Amino acid sequence: MSDEPDDVPQMDVPVGMFEDIEDLKAQIASLTTLVKKLAGGDDAEPGETSAEAEETAGGEAAAEDDAEEEWQYPPFILLLDPPEYDDELRALIEWVEGVLVPGYLAEPSADARWCHLWWEHPVAIARLHAVWLAWQELTDPVSCGYTGPSVWHRDHLDPALRELRGSTGPFAGCVKGEHQIDHRLPGLVPSAWSHEN
Repeated sequence: MSDEPDDVPQMDVPVGMFEDIEDLKAQIASLTTLVKKLAGGDDAEPGETSAEAEETAGGEAAAEDDAEEEWQYPPFILLLDPPEYDDELRALIEWVEGVLVPGYLAEPSADARWCHLWWEHPVAIARLHAVWLAWQELTDPVSCGYTGPSVWHRDHLDPALRELRGSTGPFAGCVKGEHQIDHRLPGLVPSAWSHEN
Protein backbone atom coordinates (compact mmCIF):
# COMPACT_ATOMS: atom_id res chain seq x y z
CA MET A 1 0.00 0.00 0.00
CA SER A 2 1.18 3.52 -0.84
CA ASP A 3 1.59 6.35 1.69
CA GLU A 4 0.38 8.99 -0.83
CA PRO A 5 -3.29 9.99 -0.88
CA ASP A 6 -5.38 8.99 -3.87
CA ASP A 7 -6.29 12.57 -4.90
CA VAL A 8 -2.72 13.80 -5.71
CA PRO A 9 -2.59 14.82 -9.40
CA GLN A 10 0.11 13.45 -11.68
CA MET A 11 2.54 16.26 -12.61
CA ASP A 12 4.85 15.63 -15.52
CA VAL A 13 7.23 18.59 -15.72
CA PRO A 14 9.36 18.91 -18.86
CA VAL A 15 13.10 18.81 -18.16
CA GLY A 16 13.63 22.11 -20.01
CA MET A 17 11.40 23.88 -17.53
CA PHE A 18 13.96 23.33 -14.76
CA GLU A 19 16.62 25.04 -16.90
CA ASP A 20 14.23 27.97 -17.53
CA ILE A 21 13.57 28.27 -13.80
CA GLU A 22 17.31 28.33 -13.07
CA ASP A 23 17.79 31.03 -15.73
CA LEU A 24 15.02 33.09 -14.15
CA LYS A 25 16.60 32.68 -10.72
CA ALA A 26 19.94 33.92 -12.07
CA GLN A 27 18.26 36.93 -13.72
CA ILE A 28 16.40 37.78 -10.49
CA ALA A 29 19.65 37.56 -8.50
CA SER A 30 21.36 39.83 -11.02
CA LEU A 31 18.53 42.36 -10.92
CA THR A 32 18.45 42.24 -7.12
CA THR A 33 22.17 43.04 -7.02
CA LEU A 34 21.67 45.90 -9.45
CA VAL A 35 18.77 47.32 -7.43
CA LYS A 36 20.86 47.14 -4.24
CA LYS A 37 23.74 48.89 -5.98
CA LEU A 38 21.48 51.66 -7.27
CA ALA A 39 19.77 51.93 -3.88
CA GLY A 40 23.04 52.76 -2.17
CA GLY A 41 24.45 49.41 -1.20
CA ASP A 42 23.52 46.62 1.17
CA ASP A 43 23.10 49.02 4.15
CA ALA A 44 20.01 50.73 2.71
CA GLU A 45 16.58 49.65 3.85
CA PRO A 46 14.28 48.15 1.22
CA GLY A 47 12.57 50.94 -0.67
CA GLU A 48 15.21 53.56 0.28
CA THR A 49 17.32 55.13 -2.41
CA SER A 50 19.81 57.92 -2.17
CA ALA A 51 19.22 61.12 -4.11
CA GLU A 52 22.56 60.63 -5.85
CA ALA A 53 21.60 57.11 -7.01
CA GLU A 54 18.26 58.41 -8.30
CA GLU A 55 19.99 61.21 -10.22
CA THR A 56 22.55 58.81 -11.64
CA ALA A 57 19.89 56.30 -12.66
CA GLY A 58 17.76 59.04 -14.19
CA GLY A 59 20.72 60.50 -16.08
CA GLU A 60 21.79 57.11 -17.39
CA ALA A 61 18.25 56.31 -18.49
CA ALA A 62 17.94 59.66 -20.28
CA ALA A 63 21.28 59.10 -22.03
CA GLU A 64 20.21 55.60 -23.09
CA ASP A 65 16.88 56.97 -24.39
CA ASP A 66 18.71 59.62 -26.41
CA ALA A 67 21.08 57.02 -27.88
CA GLU A 68 18.18 54.70 -28.74
CA GLU A 69 16.29 57.53 -30.47
CA GLU A 70 19.34 58.37 -32.58
CA TRP A 71 19.60 54.80 -33.83
CA GLN A 72 15.87 54.28 -34.09
CA TYR A 73 15.60 56.63 -37.06
CA PRO A 74 18.45 56.20 -39.55
CA PRO A 75 19.46 59.38 -41.34
CA PHE A 76 17.72 58.66 -44.66
CA ILE A 77 19.26 61.16 -47.01
CA LEU A 78 16.06 62.54 -48.54
CA LEU A 79 14.89 63.66 -45.10
CA LEU A 80 18.04 65.68 -44.38
CA ASP A 81 18.66 69.38 -44.96
CA PRO A 82 22.02 71.03 -45.64
CA PRO A 83 24.65 70.77 -44.23
CA GLU A 84 23.71 67.25 -42.98
CA TYR A 85 22.52 66.31 -46.48
CA ASP A 86 25.85 67.43 -48.00
CA ASP A 87 27.85 65.46 -45.43
CA GLU A 88 25.75 62.32 -45.97
CA LEU A 89 26.00 62.65 -49.77
CA ARG A 90 29.77 63.06 -49.54
CA ALA A 91 30.00 59.85 -47.46
CA LEU A 92 27.66 58.03 -49.87
CA ILE A 93 29.75 59.08 -52.89
CA GLU A 94 32.86 57.79 -51.14
CA TRP A 95 31.19 54.40 -50.53
CA VAL A 96 29.67 54.07 -54.02
CA GLU A 97 32.89 55.05 -55.80
CA GLY A 98 35.15 53.11 -53.43
CA VAL A 99 33.14 49.91 -52.88
CA LEU A 100 30.16 49.58 -55.17
CA VAL A 101 31.54 50.73 -58.54
CA PRO A 102 34.79 48.75 -58.51
CA GLY A 103 33.29 45.68 -56.88
CA TYR A 104 29.85 45.32 -58.44
CA LEU A 105 29.39 47.41 -61.57
CA ALA A 106 30.70 46.03 -64.82
CA GLU A 107 30.92 48.07 -68.02
CA PRO A 108 27.61 49.86 -68.64
CA SER A 109 25.52 48.64 -71.55
CA ALA A 110 22.02 49.09 -72.96
CA ASP A 111 20.84 46.35 -70.58
CA ALA A 112 22.83 47.55 -67.55
CA ARG A 113 22.99 51.32 -67.52
CA TRP A 114 25.07 53.45 -65.19
CA CYS A 115 25.62 57.18 -65.06
CA HIS A 116 29.03 58.51 -64.10
CA LEU A 117 27.18 61.50 -62.59
CA TRP A 118 24.75 59.32 -60.61
CA TRP A 119 24.66 61.81 -57.70
CA GLU A 120 22.69 64.19 -59.94
CA HIS A 121 19.80 61.70 -60.09
CA PRO A 122 17.64 61.99 -56.92
CA VAL A 123 16.14 58.50 -57.43
CA ALA A 124 19.64 57.02 -57.63
CA ILE A 125 20.70 58.87 -54.50
CA ALA A 126 17.68 57.54 -52.61
CA ARG A 127 18.15 53.91 -53.70
CA LEU A 128 21.92 53.88 -53.22
CA HIS A 129 21.64 55.50 -49.82
CA ALA A 130 19.13 52.85 -48.72
CA VAL A 131 21.50 50.13 -49.96
CA TRP A 132 24.38 51.78 -48.11
CA LEU A 133 22.41 51.97 -44.84
CA ALA A 134 21.59 48.27 -45.17
CA TRP A 135 25.24 47.51 -45.96
CA GLN A 136 26.37 49.29 -42.79
CA GLU A 137 24.01 47.18 -40.69
CA LEU A 138 24.35 43.82 -42.45
CA THR A 139 28.13 43.66 -42.78
CA ASP A 140 28.68 43.79 -39.02
CA PRO A 141 28.91 40.20 -37.72
CA VAL A 142 28.29 41.40 -34.15
CA SER A 143 24.81 42.68 -34.95
CA CYS A 144 23.68 40.32 -37.72
CA GLY A 145 25.88 37.23 -37.68
CA TYR A 146 27.74 35.83 -40.65
CA THR A 147 24.72 35.62 -42.97
CA GLY A 148 24.31 39.41 -43.08
CA PRO A 149 26.27 39.96 -46.30
CA SER A 150 24.26 37.28 -48.09
CA VAL A 151 21.03 38.91 -46.94
CA TRP A 152 22.37 42.29 -48.07
CA HIS A 153 23.10 40.98 -51.57
CA ARG A 154 19.77 39.19 -51.93
CA ASP A 155 17.41 41.68 -50.31
CA HIS A 156 19.08 45.04 -50.95
CA LEU A 157 21.84 45.20 -53.56
CA ASP A 158 20.40 42.99 -56.31
CA PRO A 159 16.91 44.58 -56.36
CA ALA A 160 18.38 48.10 -56.20
CA LEU A 161 20.76 47.47 -59.09
CA ARG A 162 17.94 45.96 -61.18
CA GLU A 163 15.89 49.10 -60.64
CA LEU A 164 18.77 51.52 -61.16
CA ARG A 165 20.32 49.86 -64.20
CA GLY A 166 17.13 48.72 -65.93
CA SER A 167 15.81 50.23 -69.15
CA THR A 168 13.21 52.26 -67.23
CA GLY A 169 15.49 53.25 -64.33
CA PRO A 170 16.84 56.70 -63.55
CA PHE A 171 19.76 56.23 -65.96
CA ALA A 172 17.55 55.39 -68.96
CA GLY A 173 18.63 58.54 -70.79
CA CYS A 174 22.30 58.24 -69.87
CA VAL A 175 24.14 56.15 -72.43
CA LYS A 176 27.92 55.62 -72.51
CA GLY A 177 29.15 58.93 -71.18
CA GLU A 178 26.17 61.02 -72.20
CA HIS A 179 24.41 62.44 -69.18
CA GLN A 180 20.78 63.45 -69.05
CA ILE A 181 18.93 64.16 -65.82
CA ASP A 182 15.72 65.69 -67.18
CA HIS A 183 14.52 62.57 -68.99
CA ARG A 184 12.27 61.27 -66.21
CA LEU A 185 10.92 64.36 -64.49
CA PRO A 186 7.31 63.60 -63.61
CA GLY A 187 4.53 66.13 -63.61
CA LEU A 188 3.25 67.57 -60.35
CA VAL A 189 1.83 64.71 -58.30
CA PRO A 190 -0.60 65.54 -55.49
CA SER A 191 0.88 64.65 -52.15
CA ALA A 192 -0.20 64.96 -48.55
CA TRP A 193 3.27 66.33 -47.81
CA SER A 194 3.00 69.18 -50.32
CA HIS A 195 -0.51 70.38 -49.43
CA GLU A 196 -1.03 72.96 -46.74
CA ASN A 197 -3.96 72.67 -44.37
